[in-house]
Amino acid sequence: MKPKATALYLLQRLLKMLVTVWVVMTIIFFLVRLMPSNPVDRYIEDQMVQYGMTYEDAKTRASFLFDMDLDQPLMAQYLEYLGRAVRLDFGESLLSPGVPVMQIIAARLPWTLFTVGAGLLLSFLVGIVVGTILAFHRDKWYEPLVTGIASFLSAVPDFLLAIFLLLFFGVFTWGGSTLIPIQMLRGNYSMGVTPGWNLAFIQDVFLHALIPILTYMLSQLGVWILLMKGCTTNCLNTDYVTMAKIRGLPPGKVLFSYIGRNALLPIVTEFAMRLGFIVGGALIIEQLFVYQGIGLELLNATNGRDYPLMQGVFLIMSIAIVLCNFLAEVFYVILDPRIKGQKKGGG
Repeated sequence: MKPKATALYLLQRLLKMLVTVWVVMTIIFFLVRLMPSNPVDRYIEDQMVQYGMTYEDAKTRASFLFDMDLDQPLMAQYLEYLGRAVRLDFGESLLSPGVPVMQIIAARLPWTLFTVGAGLLLSFLVGIVVGTILAFHRDKWYEPLVTGIASFLSAVPDFLLAIFLLLFFGVFTWGGSTLIPIQMLRGNYSMGVTPGWNLAFIQDVFLHALIPILTYMLSQLGVWILLMKGCTTNCLNTDYVTMAKIRGLPPGKVLFSYIGRNALLPIVTEFAMRLGFIVGGALIIEQLFVYQGIGLELLNATNGRDYPLMQGVFLIMSIAIVLCNFLAEVFYVILDPRIKGQKKGGG
């Protein structure tokens, strides 16, 4: 594909991505406001009931406390929201007055990226290796066994895996003691450990993150094994692989240049999608392990009707999903230059 055609194709995808982000921003704004009740309304009601304030007095106090213009028309709120969102300024949290939303997101998001990202990456690397091996050894005794285990893992909900691992490592006793102390399975790090780039803190963080990472890894592993096995098997049956073998090309070249390159094409999109949904996958797991990541923060914000924080997290999630899809398009062009011509020919 010519560089100019490639640039034009990616520019079209980029414009589509920007339009998608705007649509998502709009949906988030109005959807959040359809939820019943919010901290401001609750505060006004409490002031009226507990202190006998009039509605106007309670409303004035709430406006000052939450730094909000409660009389502002909805469309004015929307335009202000768009202007701030472009600058990634989502205002202040309603549940934590005075604390910027981005400060909360910046403090919580790295923990989620660490656990979910590590689990996803490990499952991907192990999955493509195991899946490739199974495709090349379909006549071996272990192929149906591993395929069955992979099918089971892909069908089990991640929260059930988390509960099992929690019981296995932190509740059941083995030789008179648990494998991991139960307090190590809750929170991001232990009380009394000084945060910083010191060995004690790093070891403690990894120990607390071990089971969440293992949960994310096992919940994704079966999908990658089955997907890679299927894609590799399909490639093995193609004419170009058969011709490569007839020509006497080295097995390594056949594997990486002919099979691996084409087998990875559908997996790239799947990986990008799952990477984009990295925050959504952490909601239940972080709640179960009381892991202070962005998933647990979003859950608390939803329960407390913290509009600014909800909007900020949802928008960051949406941008991540759209951006990962755009990156998948870029990788498609790199791995298979025919994609441009196919899409153009198909309309």
